[in-house]
Amino acid sequence: MASIYDYPSQIRRDILRMVHKPQSGHPGGSMGCTEFFTALYFDVLRHNPAAFTMDGRGEDLFFLSNGHISPVLYSTLARSGYFPVAELATFRLINTRLQGHPTTHDGLPGVRIASGSLGQGLSVAVGAAQAKKLNNDPHLVYTLHGDGELQEGQIWEAAMYAGAKKVDNLIATVDANGQQIDGSTDEVLPMGDLGAKFAAFGWDVMHLAQGNDLDAVRAALREAGTRTGKGKPVVIIMTTAMGHGVDFMAGTHKWHGVAPNDDELARALAQCPETLGDY
Repeated sequence: MASIYDYPSQIRRDILRMVHKPQSGHPGGSMGCTEFFTALYFDVLRHNPAAFTMDGRGEDLFFLSNGHISPVLYSTLARSGYFPVAELATFRLINTRLQGHPTTHDGLPGVRIASGSLGQGLSVAVGAAQAKKLNNDPHLVYTLHGDGELQEGQIWEAAMYAGAKKVDNLIATVDANGQQIDGSTDEVLPMGDLGAKFAAFGWDVMHLAQGNDLDAVRAALREAGTRTGKGKPVVIIMTTAMGHGVDFMAGTHKWHGVAPNDDELARALAQCPETLGDY
């Protein structure tokens, strides 16, 4: 039986191979968030892959706001049992369900919103969380955002609303890798103290310094769950390294949206052992 510790390396292999085949996609942020997705889907999230429904009643919900990191989402969903792992080989091909940004029109299990236009996911998550309250559904809503995404104004409108309306069944995580497509976030548009900003809007703020340590991420998500139901939405500011897991890809914006060539793929895969079987 697979151990939770088997997933990060295999998911990274999936990501690398997925973007290499079409020579298109976003490996950097995907690899940096692998521990988060592993912890969420294989430990914390109360969900039922075998009985997926769009409304998600009676289970926790997750919304990926920074939809360009779809490779890590697709790999995690497939490895969780939402759809066959072999389908990962169709990533970004014509007429595939696995487009570069998640879509809903083809009915891919595990995907409830189309995302990729940055800044919209928090608004959706707030609405879903309020719907759960109206339906007396005690489950939680989770969402993930890139730190560069927080340069979008709609994020702060949603954050202000969630705090004011005490949407306390919501846990948002910010992937604070300090990088975006054109450079570091500080070079493009400095955002200052993100935790202080969320706190000013009435959020319960957590900081996770080891976002690429699986056990640390699991512990943070579990703690965040204990903070729900107390009148405030919860946010985790999670520090990660873009491209984590491969030495020549880690910590640089250059791999935000660039696929490895054949030689680079071989070098990268050598650093990510096959643990669960390649598709």
